[in-house]
Amino acid sequence: MKVAIMQPYIFPYAPYFQLISAVDVFVVYDDIKYTKKGWINRNRFLRNGEAAYFTLPLRGGSDSLCVVERSLAADFSRDKLLGQFHGAYRKAPFFAVTYRLLEEIISCCDDNLFDFIKNSIVNICQYLEIKTKIINSSSLSVSPHLKAQSKVLAYCQMLGADQYVNAIGGVDLYSADEFSHHAIELKFIKSDYFEYGQFSNDFVPYLSVIDALMFNSKEMVMNFIFNNYELV
Repeated sequence: MKVAIMQPYIFPYAPYFQLISAVDVFVVYDDIKYTKKGWINRNRFLRNGEAAYFTLPLRGGSDSLCVVERSLAADFSRDKLLGQFHGAYRKAPFFAVTYRLLEEIISCCDDNLFDFIKNSIVNICQYLEIKTKIINSSSLSVSPHLKAQSKVLAYCQMLGADQYVNAIGGVDLYSADEFSHHAIELKFIKSDYFEYGQFSNDFVPYLSVIDALMFNSKEMVMNFIFNNYELV
């Protein structure tokens, strides 16, 4: 049983979906503290040849609230967000099919931040034919006092994992020996570089998966997600 655990991000970049595809169960944190400067409710897209931010505006709330306790702002305009993507990508080669997917996702009437983001992740996984089971972290009863590696190990043990896969950026956060002590193999996913044409501009990397889908066929994105990585 391969397991991965990550924070929820709105329309994350393509390697996020590689991580999901590489495991049997993907756990999304819903009971972690929301951070203002993170990527939970914002990401980047291509606008006029440069990276620009798009954001899900939120209702006011205490800094101590978990992601699942935050809500979208009452004046959040789904049409405005769709308009940003329409204006930026209307001439992209795969605009029509990708925009239909965005319309379906963004029209979700749920105002809970976590539910809105999870719905977007699930819908993109379905579109890209990723069959991984996706569950909420709060569905696993682990001690709230556990932190960092100890918490991840507790989730893995509860799920019966024999392998835990993490994004390559977390290499310094975990001990292979500690995981091995619990009969769990620690692996990191290392993605190949994914470059493609973006109109006639120089390539701007690390944008939302939306960008990859606008400029590449579904089959090309699926090929990258399922094949262009290694576990190290």
